[in-house]
Amino acid sequence: MKIFLTGATGYIGKRLLIQLLEEGHTVVCSVRDRRRFGTRLYKNHMQRLEIVENDFLDSQTLNNIPEDVEAAYYLVHSMSSGEGDFAEKEKQSADNFRAAMEQSQVKQVIFLTGIVNEEKLSKHLESRKRVEESLKSHKYALTSLRAGIIVGSGSASFEIVRDLVEKLPVMIAPKWLDTKCQPVAIRNVIQFLVGVLGKDFTFNKNYDIAGTDILTYKQMLLQYASVRGLTRRIYMVPVMTPKLSSYWLYFITSTSYPLAKNLVDSMKINVIAEPNTLAEQLGIKLFSYREAIEMAFDKIKQNNVLSSWYDSFTGPFHARNVWQYLEVPSKGCFKDIRSMKVDDESAAISRVFSIGGNTGWYYADFLWRIRGFLDKMFGGVGLHRGRRNFDDLEAGDSVDFWRVLYADKNEKRLLLFAEMKLPGEAWLEFRIKDGVLHQEATFRPLGLSGRLYWYAVLPFHGLIFNGMLRKLAGIE
Repeated sequence: MKIFLTGATGYIGKRLLIQLLEEGHTVVCSVRDRRRFGTRLYKNHMQRLEIVENDFLDSQTLNNIPEDVEAAYYLVHSMSSGEGDFAEKEKQSADNFRAAMEQSQVKQVIFLTGIVNEEKLSKHLESRKRVEESLKSHKYALTSLRAGIIVGSGSASFEIVRDLVEKLPVMIAPKWLDTKCQPVAIRNVIQFLVGVLGKDFTFNKNYDIAGTDILTYKQMLLQYASVRGLTRRIYMVPVMTPKLSSYWLYFITSTSYPLAKNLVDSMKINVIAEPNTLAEQLGIKLFSYREAIEMAFDKIKQNNVLSSWYDSFTGPFHARNVWQYLEVPSKGCFKDIRSMKVDDESAAISRVFSIGGNTGWYYADFLWRIRGFLDKMFGGVGLHRGRRNFDDLEAGDSVDFWRVLYADKNEKRLLLFAEMKLPGEAWLEFRIKDGVLHQEATFRPLGLSGRLYWYAVLPFHGLIFNGMLRKLAGIE
């Protein structure tokens, strides 16, 4: 079957794409920029993979969607966007997608959305419900799968719970931790998404998909602690406002403030599935929350996290088209250029491609942590994001407060672009050529504030960049 897949570089999309290709389907992947689409995970199936560039907020970019697609997945959302009204963006995207699909031969559209069974919904869930209505058409059948909290290695929910429990032995938490939800394992979500494909009995129907447990958010945190062998105390207070709750999540976890704000709004609503027989009809074994956590850690221990939610670009970087920075400028910039001979190129490039995350930055990590804290204070992403894989990188991955623009181990080159809050733009590049490791930091200042910033941090550069280069080159 020929399938059109939106959100192909997202957390769900990457995992779904692997499964669809392994089952023999031809998949047309919709992405904003093909330079962000890494092919490493799909290298054995490239003959059945097609990539098209679309922006569903701009209907003029949708003319390249093949007419002969037979099914489509709609995995687009805008909740983490920091600019404008995300609900209006979601509605416009859905309308444009529906119009494009109605011009094709598609028979079924599969939509992954949220559980919307409460009378009073959050803005996020209300938007998801509105999108579902927008996707309905007389030209094709719509199958909606409604999920609550999705638990898996790299999922937003799992990483937020992980951040909270691993970092805080005692939590003073908001009262919404008593809200009930029904988490579902990412493995089950992918099974449902693939399972309903082409099934006539699912046409023009919606199904709640969930795991076996109904838990409060407090119980989720404590069960995670139990799996990890940690003792944690949680004390809830009734006086924590939604704004304070949002800041609580923002500063402790890797989430952005706009996403934290929308999550807090949604976490005040019970998210419990209406019973149905879809799992039995598709032969799917549902997992418990504890099992979902254990499976997530199996992937982490194996260094096999296929996708991560924080590899998605934040709103400002979508708007700026970060890929325009693939060419590092030479004029109007400050540069810190250092080189050092290496004895073992292979070991050196391995260290370069392991930088950040749990490995750290090889030298003066406490200064990097201070910079990450300051970035969070000014509304940036900070250092909490870490990285998806311990020793491999591809274009589009996040590395703490950097974004990978170019990564090629064979070429021995890694280029990072700063996503921290800066009065300008910054690049960090590593290259090995003829036995020499070249490390180049580039900063293009924005006005006087940018120039003052560069001179303010200049004393630290000599310490940090020289020490980092020596470690990367293998000189103790």
